[in-house]
Amino acid sequence: MVVVAVAAAFATLSAQAPRHSVGRPPTPEEMRDLGSAIAPDGTGLPDGSGTVGAGRELFAAQCARCHGPDGEGDVGARLVGGEGTLATPRPLKTVGSFWPYATTLWDYVNRAMPFDRPGLLEPSEVYAAVAYVLNLNGIIDEDLVIDAKSLPNVKMPNRDGFLADPRPDVR
Repeated sequence: MVVVAVAAAFATLSAQAPRHSVGRPPTPEEMRDLGSAIAPDGTGLPDGSGTVGAGRELFAAQCARCHGPDGEGDVGARLVGGEGTLATPRPLKTVGSFWPYATTLWDYVNRAMPFDRPGLLEPSEVYAAVAYVLNLNGIIDEDLVIDAKSLPNVKMPNRDGFLADPRPDVR
């Protein structure tokens, strides 16, 4: 399914570049470097581990300049808070209030962060950053080591806030 999505994205980029005279299609190497998506159940997570303490240091060095020292947001999105706001006229969609799976957070951080150098972090650094953000949101304790086995077991506050897609062609 990921291959189909990547092929479709590649075809779309190829089709758009000449028409809009902006950008270029990704090279085959760039497509390979994207890797595979991490599934909600943790399938695809690499070896490595991270702690809240290591994540705190990494966050201060790599993330706080955009997300603020405590994840409260600045240039980058707010990562903490928002509990109880999803049903209000102004919902605050943060890791702690909106995201349904901790594994999705790992995948996003791995692919897109830091913003100015996406993909810079090694797997253990990604685990550490995720551990710190989850701890900031009160989702995990300070002493939990996050790895490919423990991360899929993290119960996000909004995990049950999404409806399953009933279409048989998307399962």
